[in-house]
Amino acid sequence: MKEPEMKARTKTFALRAIRLAEALPDKPVARVIATQLVRSATSVASNYRAACHARSKAEFNAKLGIAEEEADEAAFWMEMIIDAGLMPRERVSALLDEAGQLTAILVASRKTSAGLSRHRDNQKSKI
Repeated sequence: MKEPEMKARTKTFALRAIRLAEALPDKPVARVIATQLVRSATSVASNYRAACHARSKAEFNAKLGIAEEEADEAAFWMEMIIDAGLMPRERVSALLDEAGQLTAILVASRKTSAGLSRHRDNQKSKI
């Protein structure tokens, strides 16, 4: 997936998570979960964006790693919403699926980036 598409996708994910959080019932536990969900989902988008402007391969991989962790954390909070009975699974499942897809994309991107770095290092050592 190209950078502009992934930037848009992560931003849309964050906005959908905000809407989900706003739709939760007005209960103390729901407010805590909503805060955590919004924090982690928006962090996916902001860290992906930061990775795109990284000054080094190490910084790029670190930011992708943070985005990956945050996508997984967002999925956790969505699971908690379902398991705590705060919202029916049908209302959360599409966004939960998106969190899983984003996590997988970010994992693959980090592996590709790390593999390219190792490949380049191996090529340099042969010269």
